[in-house]
Amino acid sequence: MKIAIGSDHAGYRYKQRIIMHLREQGHEVKDFGTESEESVDYPKYIRPVAEAVAKGEHDRGIVLGGSGNGEAIVANKVKGVRCSLCWDLVSAEFARKHNNANVLSLGQRMISLENALWITDLWLRTAFEGGRHQRRIEQITAMEQ
Repeated sequence: MKIAIGSDHAGYRYKQRIIMHLREQGHEVKDFGTESEESVDYPKYIRPVAEAVAKGEHDRGIVLGGSGNGEAIVANKVKGVRCSLCWDLVSAEFARKHNNANVLSLGQRMISLENALWITDLWLRTAFEGGRHQRRIEQITAMEQ
């Protein structure tokens, strides 16, 4: 799978570890930055991740920050992106099964690294259920027009 990833300074450490984890699993990962824990403005690094997913250049995206809230807001401003902020396995599973989320937002200050890796793995392997959920995705897409 081709995965775009980006973070601000508050998500940098987890981003680096998730990149390593994903590459070990054979995924192709493009890092959109940031490159350190020095304070930065997150929209600069998050929007390019969302745009890469929306354009079909990457299958999925992962964005990280302190809480993940701001990153999810930025990603969801891009037409075609359905970014879900996930802090546990249940939210990650439903984000994919019911919402067909194509971008995952994680908060480094909110969860352990171990949980971030578990959430990422579950989110990547969970398929969209379609069915009644597809109708709702179509309604969301129509709102973007």
